[in-house]
Amino acid sequence: MIINMQLTHTLRADLNLVPALAVLLDERHVSRAADRLGLSQPAMSRALHRLRLQLDDPLLIRAPDGYRLSARAEALRRRLEDLLPGLETLLSPDPFDPAGTTQPIHLAGTDFAVLAYGSAIYHRLMSEAPMATVRFHSWRYDSMAEQIRRGTVDLGLFGGFTAADLSGADLLDEHFVCVLDSDGAAGDELGLDDYCRRRHLIVDVADGIQPDIDLHLRAMGLERTAAVTVPYHAAVPLLLAGTDLVATIPAVLAETWLQSYPVRIVTAPAEVRFLPYRMVWHPAYDDDRRHQWLRSTIRAAVTESASGQ
Repeated sequence: MIINMQLTHTLRADLNLVPALAVLLDERHVSRAADRLGLSQPAMSRALHRLRLQLDDPLLIRAPDGYRLSARAEALRRRLEDLLPGLETLLSPDPFDPAGTTQPIHLAGTDFAVLAYGSAIYHRLMSEAPMATVRFHSWRYDSMAEQIRRGTVDLGLFGGFTAADLSGADLLDEHFVCVLDSDGAAGDELGLDDYCRRRHLIVDVADGIQPDIDLHLRAMGLERTAAVTVPYHAAVPLLLAGTDLVATIPAVLAETWLQSYPVRIVTAPAEVRFLPYRMVWHPAYDDDRRHQWLRSTIRAAVTESASGQ
């Protein structure tokens, strides 16, 4: 109720008159106040008239040697001395400095984002914002989008298919490869017909599918057979062992499995080979300096990690 009353008074006031009020109370003279604000004397006189009506007080009272302040004006002058520096800070450009921020950084993505780029992202963020903390939130497409809308997640990292009401930018083009058991029968590349005939191990990225693969296939009137669906990319090499299953995985992650798991990599069909990897955020932060720094830092970390620097 108190906040509502405060807002009611604020919305009724003309905040454009605050600078005129501050200078008039400081100079106690209409002409000098006009000169300081770069206004004509008639314009400053009109501002004083409006202030008197708004505040229901004469503010400046004629005296033999010029003007004196009313009791209300004296109280206002003292309050403005405390208020104006804070108001200037509030309305001035955001002075964000990553080196001094303690604000937590909230990111959302699949385990692929953390496995492939998490280390590079964390180390770069900490090198620039050492007092901040970083949290990677568990991935679910529907909840992630809602978390971004609510402001509880700063940035989402995933493949294409950004919600229409969110801002987004491409980070890089990943490409998919097919991963099989090391003894699995296949040449160096799977053609689309062979690919669709096989049984697949699918990572549940959104609604039980991998959208950048399955939605492309559906647009061509094709479907994969999901023999098993898992919630995490990290589970894939363990489940492939001793099976005839095919998993379609970003190459940057699949290649890390070759030394530790009995799997092999073949080229995926051209129709599902490419993955635009993106970051998404709420458009309210398009011009926010902290968020601009965050996006720039994430982009640099992902780019350098992908290029092996």
